[in-house]
Amino acid sequence: MTKIFSRNVPLAAEAMLRQSGVHPLLARLYAARGIKHADELQDRFDALLPPVSMRNCEAAAALLADYIAQDKRLLVIADFDCDGATACAVAVRALRAFGARVDYFVPSREMGYGLSPDVVELVAPLAPDLLITVDNGIAAIDAIDAANRKGIATLVTDHHLPAATLPQAACIVNPNQSSCDFSSKCIAGVGVIYYVMLSLRAELRRRGWFQTRTEPNLANLLDLVALGTVADVVKLDRNNRILVSQGLKRIRAGRLNAGLRALFAVAGRDPARACAFDLGFALAPRINAAGRLANMGLGIECLITDDTAHAFNIAQQLDALNRERRQVEAGMQRDAEQFLVSIDTQAAGSLVLYDEKWHQGVIGILASRLKDRHHVPVIALAPADGDTLRGSGRSIAGLHLRDALDLVDKRAPGMLLRFGGHAAAAGLTLRKQDVDGFRLLFGAVVTEILGGAATRSWESDGALEGAYLNLDVARLLQNEVWGQ
Repeated sequence: MTKIFSRNVPLAAEAMLRQSGVHPLLARLYAARGIKHADELQDRFDALLPPVSMRNCEAAAALLADYIAQDKRLLVIADFDCDGATACAVAVRALRAFGARVDYFVPSREMGYGLSPDVVELVAPLAPDLLITVDNGIAAIDAIDAANRKGIATLVTDHHLPAATLPQAACIVNPNQSSCDFSSKCIAGVGVIYYVMLSLRAELRRRGWFQTRTEPNLANLLDLVALGTVADVVKLDRNNRILVSQGLKRIRAGRLNAGLRALFAVAGRDPARACAFDLGFALAPRINAAGRLANMGLGIECLITDDTAHAFNIAQQLDALNRERRQVEAGMQRDAEQFLVSIDTQAAGSLVLYDEKWHQGVIGILASRLKDRHHVPVIALAPADGDTLRGSGRSIAGLHLRDALDLVDKRAPGMLLRFGGHAAAAGLTLRKQDVDGFRLLFGAVVTEILGGAATRSWESDGALEGAYLNLDVARLLQNEVWGQ
């Protein structure tokens, strides 16, 4: 069943916004979204939360500055989605601009998410002195122990929810760790590493590093920060909105890097008229296609290169991969819907689906499509290594997916070989023989938390007055920075 709710509009906040010069329609929309004062809509760069408020940000900067001064080898460990790719590009571009000796490594989906003991073994011959995780690492306890045994230090930068036990890294920067006063808990992984780079520049400036070197303008990286933030579908609180707005302004002004310019071209979009829709539905899927069907190194290289011709060549490859991804996804959706013909999905309350033909790079999209259609939490599974399966889940309002998986893990220790994620999305690994048991236990947990069939709800801003049905208002709405 679907219910439509009208958003509550606090009249005092709406009136105050109007009095401050905000367009009457925008005043209504923003007041309904919790905005009380016009200054909350300011997107000046200097209105960002200060890096000092993010726990260990300054400690990470000092650590990096020491390694750069000693000409140590730095290796960025990336993730295979758009947030991870942009975070890696931000780290590599900034560190190279600071004069660091840095490279990157991104595991394939077959290797699994983020920093793992296998990844440590693979990169050890490169003799890195410091591993820097971006958009991953907060759950890499075994991997960081393995790195420590090899004498390799680790700096973790992540935004995923931490478990009770943290890895023994040299430094951890994650706004969601305990005792962190940074108020924008929904910042994306690319935002976290950008904050670390801001702190690092300040630390190097304090040490006199730029007396004989050119100080880089980190605003040049805001196009990447905006892309990764929108792609990860994080809540656009004020801080995230500033990051996205500043990035879009630079893109519209033509100050975007070669890779993004090439991606706009192959997507048939105009950078001068860029909006959040372009980032989320034109550029991000093409970057993500590399991580889904090939290797995210291709997407990262597109974001790192300054060679226009090389960037366009890579963008064309990414565009072809994205078309292939759409075909694979369509076939998997047909398979899934055939499975569900005889199932009352609302009565089931949740779906755990597996097919040995499915591609593990596309199961996240499949889970999302099925969740939207049937309005139940969905976990789609595909073959991984040996007798193991990898799953990707998407949830609905009211069910925190990572917490639900944590409850499954507590009730059946050892069933989940690995899991992690957010409230709305999560990943996991389990053995093929445990699928049926997991389906039953996950279903029981979902029913326990949701208490029966979930009601689909849509929030509405009400009717649009006839006077506003014109092109100027359409452009007014399009030019604002909206989130999820």
